[in-house]
Amino acid sequence: MITIKKYAAIDIGSNAMRMLISNIVEQEGKETQFNKSALIRVPIRLGQDAFTVGEISEENIDRMIDAMKAFKLLMKVYKVEKYKACATSAMREAYNGKEVANTILEKAEIEIDIIDGKNEAAIIASSDLHHFIKTDQTYLYVDVGGGSTEFSLFDNGKMIASKSFKNGTVRLLNNMVNDVVWEEIEKWIKLHTAEYENVILIGSGGNINKIFKLSGKMQDQPLSYMYLNSQYQYLNSLTYEQRIAEMGLNTDRADVIIPAIRIYLNAMKWSRATKIYVPKIGLSDGIVKAMYQGII
Repeated sequence: MITIKKYAAIDIGSNAMRMLISNIVEQEGKETQFNKSALIRVPIRLGQDAFTVGEISEENIDRMIDAMKAFKLLMKVYKVEKYKACATSAMREAYNGKEVANTILEKAEIEIDIIDGKNEAAIIASSDLHHFIKTDQTYLYVDVGGGSTEFSLFDNGKMIASKSFKNGTVRLLNNMVNDVVWEEIEKWIKLHTAEYENVILIGSGGNINKIFKLSGKMQDQPLSYMYLNSQYQYLNSLTYEQRIAEMGLNTDRADVIIPAIRIYLNAMKWSRATKIYVPKIGLSDGIVKAMYQGII
């Protein structure tokens, strides 16, 4: 007997908002399948408000309400039976974040959970990450967002350490990450990877997914440090407009992609990793699986 459930995950990030609608297929004697039914991405850069002014602007509150109303309608059309909406660092740091969440609940009837960096890392880890982690290898998992980056070290299939840093693409674009933050990240990575010889990076986030897609590689193949560095140099040589016209990047991706690669490259350098795997996982995938497992 086969049963199909429909769940939705809403990820309210610092650079964009996403809704993933997933078909959960349960079949006796087989592993449960999580199949993407739809993914909608709305480019509302909340981090621009939260990190520079400290509050989410009226204009962006209105845009969020409209987006949430649209998400609500789409969930109805897709017959979604369960959903969860999680907001990360932008909503966390905006002093009106909770007020905005209450307004959205009132006007769009969507309840938002504002989660901390530790919860964010744990939710992502409950996604398909275990499929990529072999027990005889050491991995540094790096999830780059607009406001923060989560680092998790895995060895023998178990998480050894995990930490969230206030270093993300939108912050970097606004010159809001000082040398002290970079030094803290370097120190943390070097400290936790020192005893391991061959560390492999696992990268997640919209920017590394885009770079991976452009590489044309198969899903189970890694990108090398040299390849990533050459892409970084190439993107840096283009203007913002050229990145949109020649590489087909979205307007809200063409600027943040460069600081994102910088974070991955530094993580590779400091952990002495020579390759990075890019599985299709992220916060929204993690939310669906965490809901299914009853974690959230």
